Amino acid sequence: MVYTVAVAAAVFLGVGWVLQQRVATASDSGGLLSRHVLKALISSGRWWLGIAAMTAGQSLAAWALQLGPVSTVEPVLVGFLLVAFVLAGGLSHRPPSWEEVVGPIVLAVALAVFLAVADPHADLRAEPGWRGIAVATAASAAVAAGFAMAGWGLAPRTSMVVESALFAAAAGVMYALQDAATRGAIVAAPRHPLLHLAATLWPWVVLAAATAGVLLSQAAFRAGRLDYALPPTAATQAVAGIVLAVTLLGDKLSATGSALSGEALCLLAMLVGVLLIGRSPRFTS
Repeated sequence: MVYTVAVAAAVFLGVGWVLQQRVATASDSGGLLSRHVLKALISSGRWWLGIAAMTAGQSLAAWALQLGPVSTVEPVLVGFLLVAFVLAGGLSHRPPSWEEVVGPIVLAVALAVFLAVADPHADLRAEPGWRGIAVATAASAAVAAGFAMAGWGLAPRTSMVVESALFAAAAGVMYALQDAATRGAIVAAPRHPLLHLAATLWPWVVLAAATAGVLLSQAAFRAGRLDYALPPTAATQAVAGIVLAVTLLGDKLSATGSALSGEALCLLAMLVGVLLIGRSPRFTS
């Protein structure tokens, strides 16, 4: 059941990404992230449709996180890239390339092998205190800020692809934090009254991470190409999500020597598959 819900979430997320990207690309405002860009986005009905699709995807992702550990759900959510690939291909009417065949196969196989080797299990008794949540949030925010600041700092001296990829990586870290915080709130909810849960850090981390992720994604989309934005987002979200799941939420992965080697190779193969898909000419605007 968890995989079915996670796949449905990936479908809505992929549709939402493409709709938002096409609106962001159409905006003629300067800069990757500015008040004029945000004003142009929020005045577009298609952008709000993309946000609605993203909201549906995030809601389904939250349901999937209720059914299984982050380390199981997060790799499957990378499938949103495949959905975006198919939709962007249909809109661009371009012939398939070898990346479009090899990339999805590599990604699908890597995901399947990772889940088989890692055998992830959620620790339903784990309940991090405010200090652990604050440290994980601060660390994630610092990493995301580092990517974003590098994007701004390198902008005058490097190509748009580097700038966009750095903003996209920052967005991926924030989305991973959002997923981890959602899972933390779901685990904590049955043990505490609703008012007590609202007084914890979890809901605020979810809200802040989701908002930051959307803003950083729009900055990455302003480059005008999905191949600059989506692969770094997918890769960093999957890796950061697994790290947060293990270190903050207590998810358990198989830790034998051979299993750890296999998990590392699968993560590397996932990144290769993501990058191959991102190289597809169908992702260009």
